[in-house]
Amino acid sequence: MSNVIVLGAQWGDEGKGKVVDLLAERFDIVARYQGGHNAGHTVFIGEKKFVLKLIPSGILRPGVEAVIGNGVVIDLAALLDEIAALESHGIDATKQLRISNRAHVIFPFHRLIEKMSEARENRIPIGTTSRGIGPSYEDKTGRRGIRIADLYDPESFRDLYDTLAEDKKTLAATFNLHDTIDYAEIRAQHELYAEKIRPMVCDTAALLADAMARGKRILFEGAQGTMLDIDHGTYPFVTSSSASAGGASIGTGVPPTRIEGIIGVSKAYNTRVGSGPFPTESDDAAGDLLRREGNEFGAVTGRPRRCGWFDVPLLKYTAMVNGFDTLFIMKLDVLDCLEEIPVCVRYRLHSADVTEMPATYRALEAIEPVYENLPGWHTSTRGIARFDGLPTEARAYLKFLEERTGVEVGGVSTGPERNETIVRAGSKLERLIG
Repeated sequence: MSNVIVLGAQWGDEGKGKVVDLLAERFDIVARYQGGHNAGHTVFIGEKKFVLKLIPSGILRPGVEAVIGNGVVIDLAALLDEIAALESHGIDATKQLRISNRAHVIFPFHRLIEKMSEARENRIPIGTTSRGIGPSYEDKTGRRGIRIADLYDPESFRDLYDTLAEDKKTLAATFNLHDTIDYAEIRAQHELYAEKIRPMVCDTAALLADAMARGKRILFEGAQGTMLDIDHGTYPFVTSSSASAGGASIGTGVPPTRIEGIIGVSKAYNTRVGSGPFPTESDDAAGDLLRREGNEFGAVTGRPRRCGWFDVPLLKYTAMVNGFDTLFIMKLDVLDCLEEIPVCVRYRLHSADVTEMPATYRALEAIEPVYENLPGWHTSTRGIARFDGLPTEARAYLKFLEERTGVEVGGVSTGPERNETIVRAGSKLERLIG
């Protein structure tokens, strides 16, 4: 029985929500280990569309426990809104959801600080969602953050909060920002929020350890994607947490020795939201076509995603960092209308082949991608549920990706619905999910 990580192999938005939702029925617990409410996972169930920002996608499966781990930063107002939205669809999140008492809290003034940082003169604009995630992680790392557990010690919370608020007031004044923020009201609101979530709060590391001791299976859900990892991504155009596989242990308290498999999720092409290098970006009619056919707009922000072609060197790098056992290739059906499909097979920089992923964004921006064109299949793959039912050219495309990246393609998505999915017979993926 395996505990398994599912995470993005590119820059996020790969379709992890659908994969987690699909696999969750085979697991007892789904645990989210990093990020905040800037990472939307979209799941379609029949006519219903669910956009989950903080709560793990496993919440949509009856009987599956959903855990928000200590590595997540939580906007309590956003969390309560999400719980209410699920309840409106008949899902009692309070029965299935558990929240780490060690997770850090995002306050409204964190959003102000993020906007200030993005707008600062001589600052490289990252293109964040301005939801306060980065500043909350800064406070966490600076050892001045406030955790969920602190909310339940009123005297201590007020002291911690008032000290943090004074820091933010001073910082805002330094930059001549005069947004009207009622710090006392925010403190009172969060005391009320704390009571609303109290039944769901616990030591989730202990909960997970006890579950494993009883033979329960855990599916770890990553947010964003590997190339947005704070250490291994396209720094500084990254998120503020460990979005790669190593973050699962840090963000939940589960030892790495208890994790038996890692599933990478990748689109059949490539997308990115926000600023930063994107070697295979197609900023032309082809990119527009991918955006239109793939409905490539942010689940949380609605921002149009930058679109481009599958990047073999990038995938080989993220496979190295994460140790992917298998890949889930999403949105294969988006390529159905193409006569030819470019795939980046190697990088060149200053007329020389690049053998390692460049460490600086400046070098990555200077990359010249080298493409091979594969024949398209020009017929619909939508809803095909068997690998041998795919067109010959589609199977050849997937085999090409498999051979060039060195990672098996164990799963394929041919549409947004749960049942529009292929799990290859005999694959590592099939064995991992049991």
